[in-house]
Amino acid sequence: MAEPRRTRIQDVAEQAGVSMMTVSRVLNQDKKVSNKTREKVMAVVEKLNYHPNVSARRLASSKSFFIGLLYDNPSDSYISQFLLAALKKCRALGYHLVVDEAHLDINKTIESVKQLIDVTQVDGMILLPPMCDNEDVLEVLTKANVPFVRITPDTKLNSSPYICMDDYQAAFDVTERLINQGHKKIAHIIGNNNQGVSRLRYQGYLDALRSNKIITPPEYIEQGSFTYQSGMEAAVKLLALDDKPTAIFAANDDMAAAVISIAQQQGINIPGALSVVGFDDTQLARSVWPHISTVKQPINEMAELSVSLLASGQYDNKSNLKSLELRHILDFELIERESSSIK
Repeated sequence: MAEPRRTRIQDVAEQAGVSMMTVSRVLNQDKKVSNKTREKVMAVVEKLNYHPNVSARRLASSKSFFIGLLYDNPSDSYISQFLLAALKKCRALGYHLVVDEAHLDINKTIESVKQLIDVTQVDGMILLPPMCDNEDVLEVLTKANVPFVRITPDTKLNSSPYICMDDYQAAFDVTERLINQGHKKIAHIIGNNNQGVSRLRYQGYLDALRSNKIITPPEYIEQGSFTYQSGMEAAVKLLALDDKPTAIFAANDDMAAAVISIAQQQGINIPGALSVVGFDDTQLARSVWPHISTVKQPINEMAELSVSLLASGQYDNKSNLKSLELRHILDFELIERESSSIK
């Protein structure tokens, strides 16, 4: 029995009622195509499950249709969610995502990035924290003339497009929410100290306490590293205090889940005796029990936008950076679940 014929660009053009050239322009993110036409063509692309021939597209343009992503983040739940969203967006736009994890040895990371550029000729790179602030990596990409989008960077904000949320305000708001619920003994587990968002979340927490005239003892502050293990170690110390906190704000969901685990091992009722809040709203926050109250970071939207920016080609020419919008700040949301309650 003959295999079903693969959908061709001609089929998409015929059903959409446009020319093959228009379909090609839509797939290549040509800004001259109207939104109405773009939506009509993409609807047919999805309906027919059309996948462009990458080799043919490369020959017809100067693009490789590969987008690279470099990460070095200890939070598996965050990384997994970001990668899946980026992968889906790449697939929808006819791109391939090439993922690489940074090495402990920065020299090996640099060689890996150079090899990625040489082998795949990536059209752009997405840099997750803390790689988004690594000067060696930024220098390699700049010298190779490879466009890059950084996620929540902390330095050189005018050097490339970047995507972030207001981590400071989110941390302030979630801490103040706990205060408004009656908590005055609020501890905090800081995130990895090599990421700028850790400082912003910590500062937001401190300023919320100060604005409400709440003095926090230094033993209520523990250093974490965004890992479940670091959250467990911090929770053991905090819950061993004679004057225990009634609420713990962890800088990500992994550490918040660890707090819940330690508290349950010690027979501490959540949220009756201890409220726990996290940050990110990853799948983990909805997988453990009690479900974690948290800040919803727009991870999916960040991933999708980073792919779209690189696929659009608008940042290919470095000389255009000054005339383009570099900062993209996305909204956050406070999510209340069973791990916190009024005291």
